[in-house]
Order: sequence, then C-alpha cells, then structure tokens
Amino acid sequence: MTEAEIFDILRQGLWIAVKISAPLLLVALVAGVVVGLFQALTSVQEMTLTFVPKVGAMLIVFWASMSFMTATLVTFFVEAIIPTIEGS
Repeated sequence: MTEAEIFDILRQGLWIAVKISAPLLLVALVAGVVVGLFQALTSVQEMTLTFVPKVGAMLIVFWASMSFMTATLVTFFVEAIIPTIEGS
C-alpha cells in the first residue's frame, strides 16, 4: 500500500465523517439559535431550556437518519476498506 492510497482512504473517511455528522450538527445549530432567540426575547435564562430541546431534536434527527448513516458507512467499508484489507 502506497502513501497516496493511505491518504486517499483517509480523505474518504474524513468526508464520510462530515456527511454523517452534518444532520446532527445542523439541527443542534438551528435548535440552539431558536432557543437562544427565545431566551433573549423572553429574558428567561434557564440552563435546562437550552439543553433539553437541543438534545431532543438531535435524538429525533439521529433516529430518522440512522439508515442513511448506516448505508453510508457500509458503502465506505465495502468499497474502500475491505478491498484494501484483502489487497485487491
């Protein structure tokens, strides 16, 4: 295995990590902005108000996108990792 192949697999793996984490991170960002805006408008500064909605939204999105995440990881392993291990 050459150095270029290692870097190519690493690049693919990092891109897969970005694709998989994007839905969760975007939902956390949107929920944080919405809750922060709500807190600023109502002057309610409760710590659980920022945590609970964000975690709830992330759990819902995680549950909804698990099939996408699994399919993406399986495709990466079948097309890139396993052939590299086998040496083909």
